Amino acid sequence: MKKSAQSLLLLVKGVLGLLLAIFLLSLFVLVLVITQYGTGETVSQPKVTVVKVAEKPAAKTDPGLISMDNLWQAPDWRTVMEEPNAKQIQYGRELLVHTAEYLGPQGKVKKISNGLNCQNCHLDAGTLPLGNNFGAVASSYPKIRARSGQMEDIPKRINDCFERSLNGQPLERDSEEMEAMVAYMEWLGKAVPKGTRPHGSGIYAVPLMERAADPLLGKTVYDQQCASCHGTGGQGLPQPSGQAYIYPPLWGANSYNDGAGLYRLSRFAGFVKANMPLGATYKRPLLSDEEAWDLAAYVNSMERPSRDKSADWPDISKKPMDHPFGPFADPYPEAQHKYGPFQPILTAKAEKQ
Repeated sequence: MKKSAQSLLLLVKGVLGLLLAIFLLSLFVLVLVITQYGTGETVSQPKVTVVKVAEKPAAKTDPGLISMDNLWQAPDWRTVMEEPNAKQIQYGRELLVHTAEYLGPQGKVKKISNGLNCQNCHLDAGTLPLGNNFGAVASSYPKIRARSGQMEDIPKRINDCFERSLNGQPLERDSEEMEAMVAYMEWLGKAVPKGTRPHGSGIYAVPLMERAADPLLGKTVYDQQCASCHGTGGQGLPQPSGQAYIYPPLWGANSYNDGAGLYRLSRFAGFVKANMPLGATYKRPLLSDEEAWDLAAYVNSMERPSRDKSADWPDISKKPMDHPFGPFADPYPEAQHKYGPFQPILTAKAEKQ
């Protein structure tokens, strides 16, 4: 009985304590309401400052190196069978894509070149905008070329590549292979009016720098951007068959010689600016202009085959700014004609005209 009475007393005390707590809490709320609203006055609220965050500028759409308007496009390859000489055109393309297989050091037709394919320099079988394509070949030739000082036709131009870029021997003009390559190039340019040069043909013209291109800076670019494909020694990556290259050598015995177009810095810089390293395109270049120039300086400072250039540019006043072999019609040395800066050379030439 005594324990029951004590438990009852504790329960009563607990209930009274809870009621007291509820009463005090209600009283506190009532006082708070009267304080804030009972007088009719509005209690000032803390000011909230709204900070307007500047809108992030819309991502800039890279327009690429050239306008996409009226860009030359090769004919649809699926339509080639509509041509009366379709087989010849197909063979011409095959020769350009797999030159080494047919005409390389182990060529099954002739052994007249260094193992490179024409497609190594004329990308996508000569159809890629700013990829040294063949879009203007049919519309431009025959023409007088300043390098030879003579009238040249398409076979002569093709043989120039065999002797310079492929560091080899010329093809017979009436050979099946020569006629097939000419047929393919003429088919590519069949819609281009004679005497015109379609937009996007050839190689991109990289804006000039105020300084000379620097081979040492170019080596850094090469090591970071190019060596993974072309090798630290610049010798490329051969195919397992050994007949051609997955990635071509950029210098050394099996590369282009010093009479080739890519030995001119502007040509090499323009080619890599629009197409290299792997993944770059004319729509989305990956190298800066300076990197392209410096890379060209590094690659073309390396050893490579030499050819007789004594008959090139018989009118020396027509030599391009970056032809690095004298004599010249201006006072600038060979080193400046090779590495620049080129603007003084162009200015001197303009003043004489």
